[in-house]
Amino acid sequence: QVQLVESGGGLVQPGGSLRLSCAASGLTLDYYGIGWFRQAPGKEREGVSYISSSDGRTYYADSVKGRFTISRDKAKNTVYLQMNSLKPEDTAVYYCAARPTPYGTNWFIAVTYGDWGQGIQVTVSS
Repeated sequence: QVQLVESGGGLVQPGGSLRLSCAASGLTLDYYGIGWFRQAPGKEREGVSYISSSDGRTYYADSVKGRFTISRDKAKNTVYLQMNSLKPEDTAVYYCAARPTPYGTNWFIAVTYGDWGQGIQVTVSS
């Protein structure tokens, strides 16, 4: 049974940083790509970043490129999202999701993922 558990969210001031973690069980990062999505109130869920299983290649939405960094620790079966220079518009519930796909094709499409975490709140406000 696949389980994804997010942690590391919270309240931060604009310009600050947070690091989200996605601890996975029931799967191995050698065969599952992991994506981060977010959903703000009244908005659709959007893809934020992705790391592929085959080669660890990373992908980012334009809105976070240069500010967010995704990485993985295979030994801990955990994926991280380092978020720097946070803006109020980054406020959302953040989810990690897994799919058994080797590459990054359509990584930003939510329906391509079969397993999701419960989500964690990130609030950027002064």
